[in-house]
Amino acid sequence: MVCVNCQRHIADGSNFCYNCGAKQPAAGTASVNAAEYGGKKRLVRSTTDKKIGGVCSGLADYFDLDPTIIRIVWLLAFLCAGAGLLAYVILWIALPAGPTGVMSTSAPSAPVTS
Repeated sequence: MVCVNCQRHIADGSNFCYNCGAKQPAAGTASVNAAEYGGKKRLVRSTTDKKIGGVCSGLADYFDLDPTIIRIVWLLAFLCAGAGLLAYVILWIALPAGPTGVMSTSAPSAPVTS
């Protein structure tokens, strides 16, 4: 098994790399960010789970947290200090959009009439 962060060989089934300490993906699954960006985790805006601009979901993915927690903290920063809106707009402009991923095809986009 190869570490997704430092690219060194580690024991099969390891949850963490003993060289750099990076968390490893679950056995049998490949991380989209690790495969696409050469193993480094990048801070990007989410294109699949977004409410306004995808900044909170991108931060939640980067820090392995629930997006709802990030959204609540962001709302509190906006209401208490007022700097939350400015920081959100700056991150919305500065962060690149993440990979699009797989489109959901479970529901048709137009109503089906027969």
